[in-house]
Amino acid sequence: MKLTFWGAAQQVTGSMFLLESDDYRILIDCGSDFDLDEIGKKTRYDEQKSVFPFEASFINTVLLTHAHIDHSGNIPNLYKEGFEGRVVCTEPTLALTSLLLKDAANLHQKRLNARNSSSSRKRGKKPKEVPRDYFVEKHVLEAMDNFVSVSFGQRYRIADNITITFYAAGHLLGAAHIVVEVYEDGQKKKICFSGDIGRKNYPLLIDPQEIPQVDYLICECTYGNRLHENQAAPVEALADVIRRTCIDIPGRLIIPSFSVGRTQALLYTLNKLYMDKSFPYIKVFSDSPLAHSSTKVYQRHVRLLNKEARSFQEDNDMLFDFENLIYLESSDASRAVSNYNEPCIIISSSGMVQGGRVEQHVEANIGNPYATILMIGYASEGTLGWRLLNGQDTISIRGKQLPVLANIEKIDVFSGHGDQADLVKFVKMQDPEKLKCVFLVHGEQQSMADFQSIINEQGYKSVEIPLRGRTYEL
Repeated sequence: MKLTFWGAAQQVTGSMFLLESDDYRILIDCGSDFDLDEIGKKTRYDEQKSVFPFEASFINTVLLTHAHIDHSGNIPNLYKEGFEGRVVCTEPTLALTSLLLKDAANLHQKRLNARNSSSSRKRGKKPKEVPRDYFVEKHVLEAMDNFVSVSFGQRYRIADNITITFYAAGHLLGAAHIVVEVYEDGQKKKICFSGDIGRKNYPLLIDPQEIPQVDYLICECTYGNRLHENQAAPVEALADVIRRTCIDIPGRLIIPSFSVGRTQALLYTLNKLYMDKSFPYIKVFSDSPLAHSSTKVYQRHVRLLNKEARSFQEDNDMLFDFENLIYLESSDASRAVSNYNEPCIIISSSGMVQGGRVEQHVEANIGNPYATILMIGYASEGTLGWRLLNGQDTISIRGKQLPVLANIEKIDVFSGHGDQADLVKFVKMQDPEKLKCVFLVHGEQQSMADFQSIINEQGYKSVEIPLRGRTYEL
């Protein structure tokens, strides 16, 4: 049996691992790679004439840990290049992946339209080649027709000698750790792919489930060398920010938030706050059609949420909708919020302030000393969110250089990733005498190196940090 690391290898995004047993090939995740630099990406694609470093038609089955684009975003391209098998995931992952891939296809279509417009094409100039990783809605629909959902805890046979089991990972609705059992040469081998590991007591989501003893563990390391800073409960942390920014002063609070997962946690927490009649009502604008659609998926899958959320639903009928919440669907409605002069909260994507409607809200309010921009998650280097967090005095938005007069704050109680302590706990479910190897993925290089040292000290001696394209015999 062979395992090859084709993504999230010494970087955070692009999760993609190829497991081969005899003539059966399983791809675990098939994510978009946002870390690959443009020069490296161009060279690789030109050499291979493909989005993938392998023949797509050779893959038999895809296993999907969860819906986020860095894990699912290249699935339509896999079908475009000849894959004919199934994608196996949980039911909520199927629903959320459909939304996210259609959103990505819509973005690709807009960019293609811009490339092909007569105004952007100079006479006599050859049109730019369409990027190979672009797909449109018809490709998404073709891919989604081949998705198969499996329940948590259900052992599911994908081949004569291979079964899989999904265990709840927290992190996102439907997210799973996947345990693969392979019967090969008279032996049973167990491999666990962590996906993204959630944290305990996160709003809405159940805690990550314990996984059985395995032979090989593929473990993410996003927070491998750091702990979450905020220890307050999400309700308390958010209430403190709102009081200081919208009540003590008549200000405006802008929260860049990912549409799938983070926004639902925010809306649920705000609903809980406003159920406390002593908390003043402040208008809340949720400005993301994708977030609105995703919220409906969460509402449909209440049975898979944690006990607190299920009880809240029974007592109040709705997890997310409350009296002072307004969903903004159109771009015109989004722009019109700038004319709303009362204290308010604006939740908009994207979470790193890189594209999306949130850019216009930041642009309109960055020079307002009564406005606060609250970062609630990780922002990768170079993004607008990263520049705001690093205290730049001026920032460039849409070609304009603007002074930063708004207040910039950060809390991490809404981060969906487990921190270093959570990751250590996940690994320590495994007996170090029985676990043959831990492979560290989905993290920055320093984070992986630090985490490797930590679990080495815990008695796990065989810990690998694979390079992209490295193959291991299991």
